[in-house]
Amino acid sequence: MIPLALRGTGVHLPERVVTNDDLARVVDTSDEWITSRTGIRERRWLAPEHAVSDMCVAAAKDALVSSGTTVLDLDVIIVATYTGDQPLPSTALIVKEALGAHRALTLDVTQAACANGVQALLLAAHLLQSPAASTVLVIAADCASRVTDPLERTSRVFFGDAAAAAVLHRGDGDSGLLSWDFGSELSYDVQIKAGGSRLPTTETTVERREHFLAMNGRAVWDTATRWLPDSILTAAAKAEVPIERIDHFFLHQANANIITAALEKLGVPAAKAPVTLDRLGNTGSAGVFTALHSRFADLRKGDVFVMSAIGAGFQWGTLCFRH
Repeated sequence: MIPLALRGTGVHLPERVVTNDDLARVVDTSDEWITSRTGIRERRWLAPEHAVSDMCVAAAKDALVSSGTTVLDLDVIIVATYTGDQPLPSTALIVKEALGAHRALTLDVTQAACANGVQALLLAAHLLQSPAASTVLVIAADCASRVTDPLERTSRVFFGDAAAAAVLHRGDGDSGLLSWDFGSELSYDVQIKAGGSRLPTTETTVERREHFLAMNGRAVWDTATRWLPDSILTAAAKAEVPIERIDHFFLHQANANIITAALEKLGVPAAKAPVTLDRLGNTGSAGVFTALHSRFADLRKGDVFVMSAIGAGFQWGTLCFRH
């Protein structure tokens, strides 16, 4: 076990609520189609004058209050997002300056998409083993409304914007990260094709709408329903904790049907896995953190919980904690 204590969480949601009916007035879809296939009824979209860093700062402040931590206590700030403010400079650095956390090392976890958050938590856990770090702030945030095509229903209806944060302290040995399991399988079934060194931005890439997220929904379903349950089982086995002894399952908030399929494969009752996607949509890196935040006040000393997510690439991962 890696000793650590999860001391507090926070969430920030944009004010604008976008319902399925709102989307149906713009693209060829309906409330019934979206709800039956995803479980999503509404989502939040960030106001045009704000960026991901603004959501990060707001969520971070809530998490700091929740944990009784000040910005001057922070040794490390990790921001997990695939929709950072801009390619350079670092979004984590922008957040650090806005918070006034002048001592903190800044790190960005960017290209595992919805799995960014669990990767960031794994990194935080290991950094806390260094004598130089005793407090780490992990923020997971995404603004998919900026990278999904307004004219394309397949991806547009799935995603929402949000930020969530967690404060981790070095532990005393009674609680911490019991085990983890991570895996990957190279795929371009979820991608933003243009804007990098392989396909730089040109008038042609813009005309072809290649800067928007493209997603093969069937491939996502097949990969998620195969690997998420297997990853959870592997992490539980490494922790030597039977599945039925795990108290909470904080899962990737992409699609209600994926969550249901994973829980059925694991033999876990739905009550153990909170759902936030019905009112937030798929909030990318933030999704699994929003589920954690929704139950954080209910966690009791000794509770065992897992956090599990899968993102573009494909990359997936599971962390098993004792609170």
